[in-house]
Amino acid sequence: MNNWVRRLLMVGALVITLSVGIGIGVALDRLVFTAFAAPDNVSADAMPAFKLMAEAWNTIDANYVDRAAVESTSLSYGAIAGMVDALGDTGHSRFLTPEMLREEQIQNRGQFEGIGAYVDMRDGLVTIVSPIDNSPAQEAGLQPGDVMMAVDGVDVTTGFTLDEVVQRVLGPAGTQVTLTIFRPDTGETWDVTLTRARIKLVNVTWARIPGTNLAHVRMSAFSQGVTDDLQKALGEIADAGLDGIILDLRNNPGGLLSEAVGTTSQFLGPDNNVLIQRDAQGNEVSTPASANGAALDVPLVVLINQGSASASEIVSGALQDAGRAQLVGETTFGTGTVLNQFALSDGSAMLLATQEWLTPKGRVIWHEGIAPDVAVDLEMDTRPLLPTAERDLSAGQLQSSGDAQLLRAIDLLQGP
Repeated sequence: MNNWVRRLLMVGALVITLSVGIGIGVALDRLVFTAFAAPDNVSADAMPAFKLMAEAWNTIDANYVDRAAVESTSLSYGAIAGMVDALGDTGHSRFLTPEMLREEQIQNRGQFEGIGAYVDMRDGLVTIVSPIDNSPAQEAGLQPGDVMMAVDGVDVTTGFTLDEVVQRVLGPAGTQVTLTIFRPDTGETWDVTLTRARIKLVNVTWARIPGTNLAHVRMSAFSQGVTDDLQKALGEIADAGLDGIILDLRNNPGGLLSEAVGTTSQFLGPDNNVLIQRDAQGNEVSTPASANGAALDVPLVVLINQGSASASEIVSGALQDAGRAQLVGETTFGTGTVLNQFALSDGSAMLLATQEWLTPKGRVIWHEGIAPDVAVDLEMDTRPLLPTAERDLSAGQLQSSGDAQLLRAIDLLQGP
């Protein structure tokens, strides 16, 4: 199971690229389909489409003026990408060339160069899902929901795939890129120049909240090993004698399904389900929490916002359905599909949405999101407070930090 909704604007780390498709299924010794033969497993209903594709291919080969552009690999990749794009699952299901697949593997190592923002395609526009903690994107004030209108003066609102926009933003540490950003909430448009940097992902941080006996646990992503990191943090919290936890999933774009299940299992026992997966045939499978959770009885509040996506929504939805935690903040991003990777014969691959996931009570999250139990918005230019910054604050400074979501969570745990 590969990462979901995860595109990092980083050099050598184009996580989840290009719009997607399936192979044309015809082996080519040369470009021209002189004798078209569809694969044996193509249905009779699909045969006319294959013949139409062969007709178009031969017409291009015979007539297109720029002969250097008529190259079999690029044409087949374009056809594959176009087919998946026609599915309408823009930015999720996608085609990866061999090079793109290698870049994704590099991304999974956890160190990158770039501006540090997760993006997705929403309504045909490249949209910020969440900035990464302590990244150039976060320092520049980019927020979930911000839309990229132009990159270095080039309009990217039409005629560009998500991956083509990402490629324009990529670049080595120390170089600059200028983005034109539109913020739908305010109607404001502005240019911002960011200096790309080396970014190291830290999955779990925590701190004792000043003036309280509560722990603030920040999870920045659900990459491999995050459950182990969380278990370690929960052990330290128990040793410190703290009696409540605020789990901060704001601006967490998700990651691995296995880590979402592992994280939820720290707070829910095995008699609870974490999610329901429904395939294309309508078959449903429930995934239970695993045993031996480290914080099954600790009072818990979860922070969410528009940048909480995929695995973050699985965790928050499961905890909400079970009545285990109150959710505070804003409605989440609304990601609801599980991607599976299908290898193709030349080393390329397809990531296809093969399942939709629902909360344990059967709530559909795709395009809807998880609504908080207690809705609290942050002021437009206020950033969520991080545990790393919290350690140096007094109780008074915390109260004046402007993080209304965190302060409301503290109130809920401390009671009247």
